Amino acid sequence: MYKLIDKKIRKYERIIIHRHKNPDMDAIGSQAGLYYLIKENFPKKEVYMVGDSNKFDMENLMHDIPDSYYKDALVFILDVAVKEMVCDERYLLAKEVIVIDHHANPSDIEDCILFVDPESSSATQYITEIFKSLNYKFNKEAASYLFYGMVTDTGRFKWMRKAETAFAAASFLASKGAVIEPFYNWLYTESLENRKIKTFFEARLVYEEGIAYLKNDQDVLDELGVDFFTVSRGMANLASGIEEIKIWLNFTYNKETDKVMGEFRSRDINIVEVAKKFGGGGHVYACGATLKDFAEADLVIEEYKKLLKEWKHERKESYFK
Repeated sequence: MYKLIDKKIRKYERIIIHRHKNPDMDAIGSQAGLYYLIKENFPKKEVYMVGDSNKFDMENLMHDIPDSYYKDALVFILDVAVKEMVCDERYLLAKEVIVIDHHANPSDIEDCILFVDPESSSATQYITEIFKSLNYKFNKEAASYLFYGMVTDTGRFKWMRKAETAFAAASFLASKGAVIEPFYNWLYTESLENRKIKTFFEARLVYEEGIAYLKNDQDVLDELGVDFFTVSRGMANLASGIEEIKIWLNFTYNKETDKVMGEFRSRDINIVEVAKKFGGGGHVYACGATLKDFAEADLVIEEYKKLLKEWKHERKESYFK
């Protein structure tokens, strides 16, 4: 079924690769991985990557291209299937659009060729499996970026939909020359200043009824001189690994959108359905939603408290069956 992807790549001379806004390493890894795959197998094709950038764009790979480049171009949208979250709306100008995603959210991107596999633990895993099945040549750059996306989206291979397929994909990428140790050193080493910032936010965590949460307004970001992404995604897992805390939440005001971004995480509890109630989505144990304000964030907190009580009750009941 993936032969259609290969057919479209061969057909077009210009290919533009998109992904979601505020990219994580899975989004950047998917984008850069596909870029290097196409360039390795079709060196004469024009291939571009577009979108906002952050620390995960380690080599400053994004291209600044004019609208005219979209005429008669093929666009890939990776790691997202919801149009509101696509990094650059100019995909609407393209001749054809292919979406490759691994989230369970229904897609609202119109007139696209859609490939979604919720069984894949990451978009990078899915792309690896697709292009491996198409017998594409993987160079060191493609293998590395795809591996990096898998590492981060699985939490260093802690959260996997199917462990055997995730490990098989990672092993394949390693065999193709993925540069591993330097990436781990880069990803899991931080500056003293960043560690101080984490300590600041750890002290602000609120613990209630088995849930931990942060509320970060613009004043807090201004006080520390940090950007939205550093706090929203960067502080999302501060309460992970605490025995008594099963669900941890991070709510951060985004000045650009005048909205509050909620990042939701859990251990052992399916939390994505609550995220969907508030217009969000994502993974079973890691998801999020864009909220109107902190008052709506309070509603999310109450929903998760209710969910946790129900989960504890079901667990208690199951012990005596």
